[in-house]
Amino acid sequence: MSLQRAKPTPPNDDKRWKIITATMRRNGYADHALIEALHGVQDAFGYLDEASMRFVAESLDLPLSKVFGVATFYHLFMLKPKGRHACVVCTGTACYIKGAGGLIEDIESRYGVNPGETTPDNALSVLSARCVGACGLAPAVVLDGTVLGKVTGPDLLARLKEIEQ
Repeated sequence: MSLQRAKPTPPNDDKRWKIITATMRRNGYADHALIEALHGVQDAFGYLDEASMRFVAESLDLPLSKVFGVATFYHLFMLKPKGRHACVVCTGTACYIKGAGGLIEDIESRYGVNPGETTPDNALSVLSARCVGACGLAPAVVLDGTVLGKVTGPDLLARLKEIEQ
């Protein structure tokens, strides 16, 4: 006789939890559903908070440390609410050699945030990525999903100013 463990209750009554629960159920609540479940949470809520990671950990019968480890390992998971706009600076070798470090410094000087942070007004989230697959365009930046190539500091700051308005 097999005893089935009761699945935990979602952190709140938000209907979006049904989508995440369905994803985990479709995968048999197996540990291999972890990344898909985390993507589901982030797609639904915009970021991963502690309560959502606890729910996923308990649902998949995984230690919270493993869920947190996966969430912090992959740069696309956000642990805080993201801004209305996202700027991802590629810091891969080609981009770094061509000036990505300077782009990050320019953003920090203008907005006071570093990669992994969001401006206090939630207007802009700044991220860095090891590679965005556009090495021929180095230094590359992904601004709201659009790849920009051969970016200079003044160009980037001008584009960011455009999207502010």
